[in-house]
Parts: sequence; structure tokens; C-alpha cells
Amino acid sequence: MIENMRPTCFLGFDYGDKRIGVATAETLTRSATPLTQIDNNPDVWKMIDKLITQWKPEAIIVGLPMSMDDTESAQTKKVRRFVKLLEAHTKLPVHTIDERLSSREARYRLGESSRKVSKADINSVAAQIILETWLSL
Repeated sequence: MIENMRPTCFLGFDYGDKRIGVATAETLTRSATPLTQIDNNPDVWKMIDKLITQWKPEAIIVGLPMSMDDTESAQTKKVRRFVKLLEAHTKLPVHTIDERLSSREARYRLGESSRKVSKADINSVAAQIILETWLSL
């Protein structure tokens, strides 16, 4: 029975044209933690490989930006393309979850802190929110 209690790690990505927010989550505590952001440039795959090696996730969760009226935007299509490339590159299961308003929620959470908020903070906290949503399903 205790063997089934092995924690499972996930990486979460909040995809953006310039930056990708990254967070990690594990199932034992059902908690997520913001990690970092990576620049979305030609070196992005090297950075993703480093994260995969370090965290050894069972799967990757990517926020899927949907419009408030449930339609897909140009950004949604970019994220779907990224998901396909991510699956092919990592050979890991990649799941998407509605991330509507995750950046707004991240700004709200960080606004309550007393420290200066950077774009990296917002992106990684948005990835944390994506993972928290995934864990709550």
C-alpha cells in the first residue's frame, strides 16, 4: 500500500511569446511552487532539457489560454503548437488546462507581498496557478 504513495512530480508551463513561466508540483503534498521563467528563444529546448533532468517529471502541464467566451485565440493556437513540439521533444505526456485569468491571479497574489514584483515572478506564479488547478481536478 505504501508503495502507491510515491510522490509524482509535474512541471507546469505558462507559455508566452517572450517568456515561459515554470513551476513544479508534487502529488504527495498536492502543492505547487513557482520555479523560474525561461526566455522563449532558440535555447528554450536546452533550458527545458535541464528542467526535465533536474525534476524528472511524470508529465508536463501547459496552460491553455481561452477567451472568456470559450473561443480560441491566436495565442491558443501558438500554445497548441508548443504542446506538440514539447511532446515530441521530451517524449513525456503533456496535458493542457484552461489557464484563463492565471496571470491576473498571479498579479493579485504578488500584489499582496511586500517585495517588488517582476515579470519573472508573475510568469512563474501563473505556472504555479496552472499546476494548482491541475492538482485540484
